[in-house]
Amino acid sequence: MVKVIAVETEEEVAAVKALIYEFIDWLGARYPELEELIKDYFSNQGFDEEMSNLLGVFGPPGGACLLAYHQGEPVGILMMKPHGETEVEMNRMFVKESARGLGIGKALAVRLVEEARRIGYDWMILSALDRHFEALPLYRGLGFVDDSERPPDSGDEREIRLKLDLRSGDALRPPRPDRS
Repeated sequence: MVKVIAVETEEEVAAVKALIYEFIDWLGARYPELEELIKDYFSNQGFDEEMSNLLGVFGPPGGACLLAYHQGEPVGILMMKPHGETEVEMNRMFVKESARGLGIGKALAVRLVEEARRIGYDWMILSALDRHFEALPLYRGLGFVDDSERPPDSGDEREIRLKLDLRSGDALRPPRPDRS
C-alpha cells in the first residue's frame, strides 16, 4: 500500500533529504556525461539554501513537500515552490528504483496537483531532461503540455519544459477552488 503525506516533522524532512541525495546520485549514474550540467543546474536552483531551509522553500503556505511510503518505508518525494504569483514549479520527483512500477510517482503527482489547485495557482511548470522516459509520459498523462515560451533552466537543448493549466479540471484533476 502507498501512503503519501505532506512533510511536517524533522524525521520526515530527514527522509526527504536522504531521498534527494539518492536522486542526485541516481542522476549522476544515469547521466555521467552530464555531470557538469547537473552540478550547474543544482547550483542555479540554490540547492544548498533549499536543503538548509527545505520546508521554508517547499512548504506551506505557497509550496508543498510530499513524501511517499510503501510498506512503511520512505520511497518517493515530490515538491513544489512558488514561481511567481499564479505559477508553481514542480520539483524533485524521485521514486526509489526498488519501488518503481507501483504507481507511487502518479500518486505523488496527483496529490501535488490537487494541492496546487487548493492553494489557488493557475499554472504548474516543470523541467526535465529528454531522457527521463519514466516521468515524461506520467506528466503528459496528467495534462502537462510543452512550454516552449519559457527559457530553459539549464541552458541545455535536451531540457523539456512543460506546463499544466490548473484552472481546468477533469475526473483525475478536480477543479480548483474559487478564489473570490
